Amino acid sequence: MIKFLNTEEVLPLRNTILRDGNLKNEECVFLNDDADDTFHLGDIIDEQPICVVSFHHQKHPDFEGDAFQLRGMATALAYQGKGHGNKLVNFAIVYLRGKRVNYIWCNAREKAFRFYQALGFEFVSETFDIPGIGPHKVMYLKIQ
Repeated sequence: MIKFLNTEEVLPLRNTILRDGNLKNEECVFLNDDADDTFHLGDIIDEQPICVVSFHHQKHPDFEGDAFQLRGMATALAYQGKGHGNKLVNFAIVYLRGKRVNYIWCNAREKAFRFYQALGFEFVSETFDIPGIGPHKVMYLKIQ
């Protein structure tokens, strides 16, 4: 079941999956996580988030229109590759279309490129490195 979550509810998976559990959960908070127009989604099984993603109301400097940045997509290891992330992003696309948002963008990790491409995202940058995390590319999805 997909639910809107608060920041604290997404932090354990962010830490475990995106930071290998090496940080305290509160160290996994992103700037603007608690902004009024930020939203977090979770796919919930047995009352626990097994997949989470956050959307920050943030334009990319190279594109016009209203936009949200997808951040912190994390799926518990036992549930990876089973469509949970796809379900959350597709829910967000429908939700953001209803709000007349023009596009979604993200800084995608190299190992997630195929996941985002399968959802229709396109590469809009060369590879760049985020220290301590690894290679990324900016990806873009026009939603209206």
